Amino acid sequence: MNSPLTAPLLQMTLRAEPDIFVLRQRGREVATAVGLEYQDQIRIATALSEVARDLVRAVGGADVAFRAAGVEEGSPVLRVDLAPLRPFGPAGYEPTSGAVARLVDTLDLTPVGGVTVIRMSRRIPAHAEALTPQRLAELRAQLAQSAPASVLDELTSQNEQLIAALDEVRSQRDELAVLNEELEETNRGVLALYNQLSEELEETNRGVVALYAELDEKSAQLKAASESKSRFLANVSHELRAPVTAVIGLARLLADSASDPLTGEQARQVGLIRSSATDLLALVNDLLDLAKAESGRIEPDWTEVDLRVVFGQLRGTLRALATRPGVDLVVEEPPSPATLRSDETLLTRVLRNLLHNGLKFTETGEVRMRADLVDGRWRIVVSDTGAGIAPDQHERIFEEFYQVPGSTSGAGTGTGLGLPYARRLAMLLGGSLGVTSEPGRGSAFTLDLPVDGA
Repeated sequence: MNSPLTAPLLQMTLRAEPDIFVLRQRGREVATAVGLEYQDQIRIATALSEVARDLVRAVGGADVAFRAAGVEEGSPVLRVDLAPLRPFGPAGYEPTSGAVARLVDTLDLTPVGGVTVIRMSRRIPAHAEALTPQRLAELRAQLAQSAPASVLDELTSQNEQLIAALDEVRSQRDELAVLNEELEETNRGVLALYNQLSEELEETNRGVVALYAELDEKSAQLKAASESKSRFLANVSHELRAPVTAVIGLARLLADSASDPLTGEQARQVGLIRSSATDLLALVNDLLDLAKAESGRIEPDWTEVDLRVVFGQLRGTLRALATRPGVDLVVEEPPSPATLRSDETLLTRVLRNLLHNGLKFTETGEVRMRADLVDGRWRIVVSDTGAGIAPDQHERIFEEFYQVPGSTSGAGTGTGLGLPYARRLAMLLGGSLGVTSEPGRGSAFTLDLPVDGA
């Protein structure tokens, strides 16, 4: 038994050709009553007339029922069931016009009470009046009282609908023509812009290619100049080492107690010669080391290195340099296990260089070295309480022969080669060397190395 929500809004029979016009008219009336928009009213009425024509010709007609379905679920639709008078053949039913299915939301064959029913539906818009039981009862009464118009009236109505549809199609065609003209104009503008951009891009590409060629040429020149510089430094250093070593040896012989005694002034002069020659030999050695590093002739000897041993050796060898009163050398014991894969000789050179610089340019306070294992990497920090370095000098101190202005101290100045050499060795070991410093707050050089080597 049908409930007030599912009971048919209207029932009618379809038996002959004139009933097709009546069904179309009544379908439009029901669609209007439930709140379908005008275009949807025309669509469902047209779909009904097409299916009705097929049923009259194929099975002699059908019984038609209009219902409001899905009201309780909150998604109401107008549903029309057409139960054929006779069963369809083995092929079932397929609308003669393929456009019927596009006029409605659903169109399918559904078994109802042992009869295969053609069911179509169209969604009722959300802004339509709510289909309460009272409203549905009013619609049933209203549709039952209304009488169908004559065939002539229905034809007149269809003609009016056709004229309105033609007007709408003509209006849409005119709008489409305007849009096509605008699109063509836009396409012409886009094509012109594309051609312009293509020309500019091609010109830019030519410039980039020329720039790359120039850069390659300059790079080759720089590489050749760097190689020439390295060869020059190596050759000059080798040529200087022998006479400088000879000067140091002669000065040592002159100052030896076994030689003829020297006057006080002579001893002082010989001491100055020996000291200057020693400084010159250190510079020559630095030049040789730097030339080797730049030419790539230094190959790390990867072994298991114990930082405790390295720190102990540096603590013993450099303590003799910490002769300035008020300056302490502090080498902290690294945490266990203090091992990493590296080149012990190169690592020792880097750390000795940093400690030696700290002792040379620190007048009071301390020079401290400590090591920590951070995120799988060893971070070795050599800090001092010296004068500090301005931020704009942090990268320049790693340039060859560069010295910080005003860095002269009682212990003398450096050659400007130690830090560039130390950074190159750090990179060879797979790490990095950086500095944090402020004037008056000392400096901290950080050597970052992987545990498992490069």
